[in-house]
Amino acid sequence: MLQSLAGSSCVRLVEQHRSAWCFALLVLGYLLYLVFGAVVFSSVELPYEDLLRQELGKLKQRFLEEHACLSEQQLEQFLMRVLEASNYGVSVLSNASANWNWDFTSSLFFASTVLSTTGYGHTVPLSDGGKAFCIIYSVIGIPFTLLFLTAVVQRIIVYVTRRPVLYFHIRWGFSKQVVAVIHAVTLGFITVSCFFLIPAAIFSVLEDDWNFLESFYFCFISLSTIGLGDYVPGEGYNQKFRELYKIGITCYLLLGLIAMLVVLETFCELHELKKFRKLFYVKKDKEEDQVHIMEHDQLSFSSISDQAASMKDDQKANEPFVTSQSPTSNDSSLNN
Repeated sequence: MLQSLAGSSCVRLVEQHRSAWCFALLVLGYLLYLVFGAVVFSSVELPYEDLLRQELGKLKQRFLEEHACLSEQQLEQFLMRVLEASNYGVSVLSNASANWNWDFTSSLFFASTVLSTTGYGHTVPLSDGGKAFCIIYSVIGIPFTLLFLTAVVQRIIVYVTRRPVLYFHIRWGFSKQVVAVIHAVTLGFITVSCFFLIPAAIFSVLEDDWNFLESFYFCFISLSTIGLGDYVPGEGYNQKFRELYKIGITCYLLLGLIAMLVVLETFCELHELKKFRKLFYVKKDKEEDQVHIMEHDQLSFSSISDQAASMKDDQKANEPFVTSQSPTSNDSSLNN
């Protein structure tokens, strides 16, 4: 008897605080996912970093042995300056000196990466004025970009998602939820093909040092706005039609970002995902909200009537040819 009562009380307690328990599990799952990613990245990448460090150490030692007139301190100062310039997108290599980072097309590409929050980091402002302008430009431009993308996606999704689903639901009588799931999967497959697979094949041809995996990696990192910057197209010294290529990449990033948002919005409108998201939301008590609204001074009926009466009295007082009457005379006239 006591066990059944305890079990029922525990179940009732869990049901009453279901949203809090789900949110706690969500936080715990996210933290575990972060730890899992850190463990995998560390175990996979640490051996490669160690090999690269050993290789660079051997090259440095061999260079110093071949050039005895150069001290290790002088070499390190030179390398530090070269690396600092490389972080600003300036290379000392003769085959890369012909590419300017701040011509119009490169600046247009940089502006698009800033506003889309991709930020490859391969090119950054050099001057203090450029850094200050980048701050002001981003503060205004990023919300403007969000507004622009929201408006574009809202219009596209009406014709791409909602109307087709309603057409198959009304015209052919299929279940709306089933049609929505099939449509979302189909739209996701088309988007992956048009903005990931096909562009990856094109980049693997246009970029000499990229294979298909690296090109697909660049497409995903770019359209997900992660923007690590380890792969940036159009930076080769023998790149043909570099200006036109940069403009094409800028258009690809904007269109691909819009397509990604359309797909995400389509999946977010699925009934199953809506129910799943509601598990982690705080539920509002409707009765308390109604009581709060009714007790609010500005919205209560008594305050509205009092305000209306005072406004009427003020209006009568301001009229020059209307004599004021006492409340008793008004009551007697109504009784008569």
